[in-house]
Amino acid sequence: MGKKGDLSDFGCGMVVGARRAGLSISETAELLGFSHTTISKVYRERSEKEKISCERQLCGRQCLVDVRGQRRMGRLVQDDRKATATQIITCYNQGMQNTISERTTRRTLKKMGYSSRRPHWVPLLSAKNRKLRLQFFTVLQWPPQSPDLNPIEHLWDVVEREIRIIDVQPTNLQ
Repeated sequence: MGKKGDLSDFGCGMVVGARRAGLSISETAELLGFSHTTISKVYRERSEKEKISCERQLCGRQCLVDVRGQRRMGRLVQDDRKATATQIITCYNQGMQNTISERTTRRTLKKMGYSSRRPHWVPLLSAKNRKLRLQFFTVLQWPPQSPDLNPIEHLWDVVEREIRIIDVQPTNLQ
């Protein structure tokens, strides 16, 4: 079998039941097919500490944003839908004892289902820049039926040439 964290609750219950029935660690390991270390750890955690499940312990530091903090962050996002992550951090950290980083905020927002909290700025054009851009492009005065502008005119030209090549006599003439 795999590691201790891979055991189901049923497997953990089997280990505890076998140990409580009086089997030794070696006998339990041989009977159930687990390692000695797994048997001892599961039995110790389940029987002595009254642990409910066999889920593997999470490693690393505990997240600074708990359920209450997530609700608070959700309210901040709902109040200003266009707020950036930096703006959310500054509002969240006001009056808080433990401040959180931008990375923690982004991770929490992603876990909550919010994404794309980066601003999408479009450069504004001043009247001067707009005028300069319009002067950059020169507009030629061509008639609307010009074959240069109307691509269907090229197609009609090809069709007309093909028809003239075909020398078909009319069938309704006597």
